[in-house]
Amino acid sequence: MPKLHYRAVFVSDLHLGSNGCRAGELASFLKHIKCDSLYLVGDVIDMWRLRQRWYWPEKHNRVVQRILKMARKGTRVVLVPGNHDEHARPYAGLSFGGVDIKLETLHTTADGRRMLITHGDQFDLVVKHARLLSIIGSWAYDNLVRINHYYNLGRRAIGMPYWSLSQAVKDKVKSACSYVARFEEALLDEAARGGYDGVICGHIHKAQILRADDERPVDYYNCGDWIESCTALVEHDDGTIRLVDGAALVEQLKEQRRSLRAATRKTRSPQDNASPHSAPAAEAAD
Repeated sequence: MPKLHYRAVFVSDLHLGSNGCRAGELASFLKHIKCDSLYLVGDVIDMWRLRQRWYWPEKHNRVVQRILKMARKGTRVVLVPGNHDEHARPYAGLSFGGVDIKLETLHTTADGRRMLITHGDQFDLVVKHARLLSIIGSWAYDNLVRINHYYNLGRRAIGMPYWSLSQAVKDKVKSACSYVARFEEALLDEAARGGYDGVICGHIHKAQILRADDERPVDYYNCGDWIESCTALVEHDDGTIRLVDGAALVEQLKEQRRSLRAATRKTRSPQDNASPHSAPAAEAAD
Protein backbone atom coordinates (compact mmCIF):
# COMPACT_ATOMS: atom_id res chain seq x y z
CA MET A 1 0.00 0.00 0.00
CA PRO A 2 1.27 3.52 -0.72
CA LYS A 3 2.54 5.59 2.19
CA LEU A 4 0.48 8.46 3.57
CA HIS A 5 1.91 11.74 2.30
CA TYR A 6 1.98 14.90 4.39
CA ARG A 7 3.57 18.26 3.70
CA ALA A 8 5.06 18.29 7.21
CA VAL A 9 5.03 16.06 10.29
CA PHE A 10 5.80 17.20 13.83
CA VAL A 11 6.62 14.78 16.68
CA SER A 12 7.99 15.49 20.15
CA ASP A 13 8.89 13.82 23.42
CA LEU A 14 9.96 10.47 21.97
CA HIS A 15 12.21 9.81 24.99
CA LEU A 16 14.36 7.21 23.25
CA GLY A 17 16.52 5.57 25.88
CA SER A 18 13.74 5.35 28.46
CA ASN A 19 11.59 2.35 29.37
CA GLY A 20 8.42 4.30 28.62
CA CYS A 21 9.20 5.06 24.98
CA ARG A 22 6.82 3.26 22.61
CA ALA A 23 9.49 2.91 19.97
CA GLY A 24 7.81 0.03 18.13
CA GLU A 25 4.71 2.11 17.40
CA LEU A 26 6.84 5.11 16.46
CA ALA A 27 9.01 3.11 14.03
CA SER A 28 5.86 1.73 12.40
CA PHE A 29 4.36 5.22 12.11
CA LEU A 30 7.49 6.57 10.41
CA LYS A 31 7.52 3.54 8.09
CA HIS A 32 3.98 4.27 6.89
CA ILE A 33 4.38 8.00 6.16
CA LYS A 34 6.19 10.20 3.68
CA CYS A 35 6.65 13.93 4.22
CA ASP A 36 8.52 16.91 2.82
CA SER A 37 9.60 18.07 6.30
CA LEU A 38 9.93 16.18 9.59
CA TYR A 39 10.30 18.24 12.76
CA LEU A 40 11.59 16.54 15.92
CA VAL A 41 10.33 18.98 18.55
CA GLY A 42 12.54 18.09 21.50
CA ASP A 43 13.20 15.32 24.03
CA VAL A 44 14.01 12.91 21.23
CA ILE A 45 16.76 11.11 23.19
CA ASP A 46 16.28 11.01 26.96
CA MET A 47 19.81 11.77 28.13
CA TRP A 48 18.60 12.18 31.73
CA ARG A 49 17.62 8.51 31.79
CA LEU A 50 20.67 7.28 29.90
CA ARG A 51 22.98 8.96 32.41
CA GLN A 52 21.29 7.03 35.22
CA ARG A 53 21.06 3.66 33.47
CA TRP A 54 21.86 2.60 29.93
CA TYR A 55 18.78 1.35 28.11
CA TRP A 56 18.80 1.12 24.32
CA PRO A 57 16.98 -1.87 22.78
CA GLU A 58 16.85 -2.63 19.07
CA LYS A 59 13.44 -0.93 18.69
CA HIS A 60 15.08 2.39 19.57
CA ASN A 61 17.72 1.80 16.89
CA ARG A 62 14.93 1.26 14.36
CA VAL A 63 13.47 4.70 15.10
CA VAL A 64 16.84 6.39 14.53
CA GLN A 65 17.36 4.38 11.34
CA ARG A 66 13.93 5.36 10.05
CA ILE A 67 14.63 9.05 10.66
CA LEU A 68 18.03 8.89 8.94
CA LYS A 69 16.54 6.96 6.02
CA MET A 70 13.89 9.65 5.57
CA ALA A 71 16.63 12.28 5.53
CA ARG A 72 18.60 10.32 2.89
CA LYS A 73 15.50 10.05 0.70
CA GLY A 74 14.94 13.80 0.61
CA THR A 75 12.87 14.65 3.69
CA ARG A 76 14.06 17.79 5.44
CA VAL A 77 14.63 16.71 9.05
CA VAL A 78 15.00 19.35 11.78
CA LEU A 79 15.78 18.63 15.44
CA VAL A 80 14.83 21.26 18.02
CA PRO A 81 16.40 19.92 21.27
CA GLY A 82 14.43 19.91 24.52
CA ASN A 83 15.52 19.79 28.15
CA HIS A 84 16.07 16.01 28.13
CA ASP A 85 18.42 16.26 25.13
CA GLU A 86 19.78 19.72 25.94
CA HIS A 87 23.36 18.53 25.31
CA ALA A 88 22.57 18.82 21.60
CA ARG A 89 21.92 22.55 21.91
CA PRO A 90 25.59 23.62 21.61
CA TYR A 91 25.53 22.06 18.12
CA ALA A 92 22.73 24.30 16.86
CA GLY A 93 23.40 25.39 13.31
CA LEU A 94 25.12 22.13 12.37
CA SER A 95 23.82 19.12 10.47
CA PHE A 96 24.47 15.46 11.33
CA GLY A 97 23.44 12.67 8.98
CA GLY A 98 21.07 15.04 7.20
CA VAL A 99 19.44 16.21 10.46
CA ASP A 100 19.62 19.98 11.03
CA ILE A 101 19.86 21.10 14.66
CA LYS A 102 18.19 24.39 15.61
CA LEU A 103 17.34 25.96 18.98
CA GLU A 104 14.01 26.98 17.47
CA THR A 105 12.85 27.39 13.92
CA LEU A 106 10.21 28.81 11.62
CA HIS A 107 7.82 26.74 9.53
CA THR A 108 5.63 28.40 6.93
CA THR A 109 2.46 26.45 6.16
CA ALA A 110 1.04 25.97 2.67
CA ASP A 111 -1.55 28.66 3.39
CA GLY A 112 1.13 31.16 4.43
CA ARG A 113 0.99 31.00 8.23
CA ARG A 114 4.29 31.51 10.08
CA MET A 115 4.68 28.97 12.88
CA LEU A 116 7.24 29.20 15.68
CA ILE A 117 8.62 25.73 16.49
CA THR A 118 10.12 25.33 19.96
CA HIS A 119 10.21 22.53 22.52
CA GLY A 120 8.87 24.91 25.18
CA ASP A 121 10.90 24.01 28.28
CA GLN A 122 12.33 27.54 28.43
CA PHE A 123 8.80 28.69 29.29
CA ASP A 124 8.48 26.15 32.12
CA LEU A 125 9.39 27.96 35.35
CA VAL A 126 9.93 24.65 37.18
CA VAL A 127 12.51 23.47 34.65
CA LYS A 128 14.08 26.90 34.41
CA HIS A 129 14.41 27.76 38.10
CA ALA A 130 14.03 24.52 40.08
CA ARG A 131 15.97 21.82 38.24
CA LEU A 132 15.99 19.42 41.22
CA LEU A 133 12.20 19.67 41.50
CA SER A 134 11.95 19.05 37.76
CA ILE A 135 14.08 15.89 38.06
CA ILE A 136 11.97 14.63 40.96
CA GLY A 137 8.81 15.30 38.97
CA SER A 138 10.26 13.44 35.99
CA TRP A 139 11.09 10.46 38.24
CA ALA A 140 7.53 10.43 39.61
CA TYR A 141 6.11 10.57 36.09
CA ASP A 142 8.29 7.64 34.99
CA ASN A 143 6.96 5.54 37.86
CA LEU A 144 3.37 6.43 36.95
CA VAL A 145 4.09 5.33 33.38
CA ARG A 146 5.60 2.05 34.61
CA ILE A 147 2.56 1.30 36.80
CA ASN A 148 0.29 2.31 33.94
CA HIS A 149 2.06 -0.13 31.59
CA TYR A 150 1.31 -3.17 33.75
CA TYR A 151 -2.22 -1.96 34.48
CA ASN A 152 -2.96 -1.68 30.77
CA LEU A 153 -1.55 -5.15 30.10
CA GLY A 154 -4.35 -6.42 32.34
CA ARG A 155 -6.94 -4.23 30.60
CA ARG A 156 -5.81 -5.48 27.19
CA ALA A 157 -6.07 -9.11 28.35
CA ILE A 158 -9.76 -8.63 29.07
CA GLY A 159 -10.45 -6.63 25.92
CA MET A 160 -10.56 -3.16 27.46
CA PRO A 161 -9.04 -0.09 25.74
CA TYR A 162 -5.91 1.80 26.81
CA TRP A 163 -6.31 4.17 29.77
CA SER A 164 -3.72 6.74 30.90
CA LEU A 165 -3.12 6.90 34.65
CA SER A 166 -0.80 9.89 34.46
CA GLN A 167 -3.23 11.85 32.29
CA ALA A 168 -6.04 11.10 34.76
CA VAL A 169 -3.86 12.38 37.61
CA LYS A 170 -2.99 15.55 35.68
CA ASP A 171 -6.65 16.17 34.83
CA LYS A 172 -7.73 15.75 38.47
CA VAL A 173 -5.00 17.77 40.18
CA LYS A 174 -5.87 21.47 40.12
CA SER A 175 -2.24 22.63 40.30
CA ALA A 176 -1.37 20.50 37.26
CA CYS A 177 -4.23 22.05 35.28
CA SER A 178 -3.02 25.53 36.27
CA TYR A 179 0.53 24.63 35.24
CA VAL A 180 -0.61 23.56 31.77
CA ALA A 181 -2.66 26.75 31.37
CA ARG A 182 0.30 28.96 32.36
CA PHE A 183 2.57 27.10 29.95
CA GLU A 184 0.15 27.60 27.07
CA GLU A 185 -0.28 31.29 27.88
CA ALA A 186 3.49 31.87 28.02
CA LEU A 187 4.00 30.27 24.61
CA LEU A 188 1.10 32.15 23.05
CA ASP A 189 2.46 35.44 24.37
CA GLU A 190 5.95 34.67 23.01
CA ALA A 191 4.59 33.77 19.57
CA ALA A 192 2.46 36.94 19.48
CA ARG A 193 5.46 39.10 20.46
CA GLY A 194 7.49 37.55 17.63
CA GLY A 195 4.78 38.25 15.07
CA TYR A 196 4.04 34.58 14.43
CA ASP A 197 0.66 33.19 13.47
CA GLY A 198 1.06 30.15 15.70
CA VAL A 199 3.35 28.05 17.85
CA ILE A 200 4.15 24.33 17.66
CA CYS A 201 5.66 22.78 20.80
CA GLY A 202 5.89 19.72 23.04
CA HIS A 203 7.31 19.31 26.56
CA ILE A 204 4.17 18.88 28.67
CA HIS A 205 2.99 15.61 27.05
CA LYS A 206 -0.48 17.00 26.39
CA ALA A 207 -1.52 16.85 22.75
CA GLN A 208 -3.76 19.79 21.94
CA ILE A 209 -4.84 22.26 19.29
CA LEU A 210 -6.17 25.69 20.30
CA ARG A 211 -7.14 27.90 17.39
CA ALA A 212 -6.83 31.68 17.60
CA ASP A 213 -9.88 33.57 18.82
CA ASP A 214 -10.72 36.82 20.62
CA GLU A 215 -8.76 35.67 23.68
CA ARG A 216 -5.88 33.95 21.88
CA PRO A 217 -4.09 36.01 19.21
CA VAL A 218 -2.27 33.01 17.68
CA ASP A 219 -2.78 29.26 17.15
CA TYR A 220 -1.37 26.80 19.68
CA TYR A 221 -0.34 23.26 18.68
CA ASN A 222 1.19 20.70 21.04
CA CYS A 223 2.50 17.46 19.50
CA GLY A 224 1.89 15.31 22.59
CA ASP A 225 4.32 12.44 23.20
CA TRP A 226 5.34 8.88 22.29
CA ILE A 227 5.13 7.47 25.80
CA GLU A 228 1.36 7.46 26.26
CA SER A 229 -0.60 9.34 23.61
CA CYS A 230 1.52 8.35 20.54
CA THR A 231 0.35 11.50 18.75
CA ALA A 232 1.77 13.64 15.96
CA LEU A 233 0.82 16.84 14.20
CA VAL A 234 0.54 16.58 10.42
CA GLU A 235 0.18 19.32 7.82
CA HIS A 236 -1.80 18.59 4.67
CA ASP A 237 -1.12 20.14 1.28
CA ASP A 238 -3.70 22.88 1.90
CA GLY A 239 -1.94 24.02 5.09
CA THR A 240 -4.41 22.40 7.49
CA ILE A 241 -2.67 21.02 10.60
CA ARG A 242 -4.32 18.10 12.35
CA LEU A 243 -3.55 15.96 15.38
CA VAL A 244 -3.36 12.23 14.64
CA ASP A 245 -3.14 9.16 16.84
CA GLY A 246 -0.07 7.58 15.26
CA ALA A 247 -0.49 4.13 16.80
CA ALA A 248 -4.18 3.91 15.82
CA LEU A 249 -3.38 5.16 12.31
CA VAL A 250 -0.81 2.40 11.82
CA GLU A 251 -3.24 -0.26 13.04
CA GLN A 252 -5.85 1.05 10.61
CA LEU A 253 -3.38 0.84 7.71
CA LYS A 254 -2.34 -2.68 8.71
CA GLU A 255 -5.97 -3.77 8.80
CA GLN A 256 -6.48 -2.33 5.30
CA ARG A 257 -3.40 -4.25 4.16
CA ARG A 258 -4.72 -7.50 5.66
CA SER A 259 -8.07 -6.97 3.93
CA LEU A 260 -6.31 -6.30 0.63
CA ARG A 261 -4.29 -9.49 0.98
CA ALA A 262 -7.37 -11.51 1.78
CA ALA A 263 -9.14 -10.11 -1.28
CA THR A 264 -6.09 -10.86 -3.44
CA ARG A 265 -5.95 -14.47 -2.25
CA LYS A 266 -9.62 -14.98 -3.15
CA THR A 267 -9.03 -13.79 -6.73
CA ARG A 268 -6.02 -16.04 -7.33
CA SER A 269 -6.35 -19.14 -9.47
CA PRO A 270 -6.01 -22.60 -7.85
CA GLN A 271 -2.57 -22.91 -9.49
CA ASP A 272 -1.43 -19.67 -7.83
CA ASN A 273 -2.71 -20.80 -4.43
CA ALA A 274 -0.82 -24.08 -4.80
CA SER A 275 2.46 -22.33 -5.54
CA PRO A 276 4.99 -22.78 -2.71
CA HIS A 277 6.31 -19.28 -3.29
CA SER A 278 3.04 -17.35 -3.10
CA ALA A 279 2.59 -17.23 0.69
CA PRO A 280 6.19 -16.28 1.56
CA ALA A 281 6.09 -13.52 -1.06
CA ALA A 282 2.98 -12.07 0.59
CA GLU A 283 4.52 -12.36 4.04
CA ALA A 284 7.67 -10.63 2.84
CA ALA A 285 5.61 -7.49 2.25
CA ASP A 286 5.70 -6.92 6.00
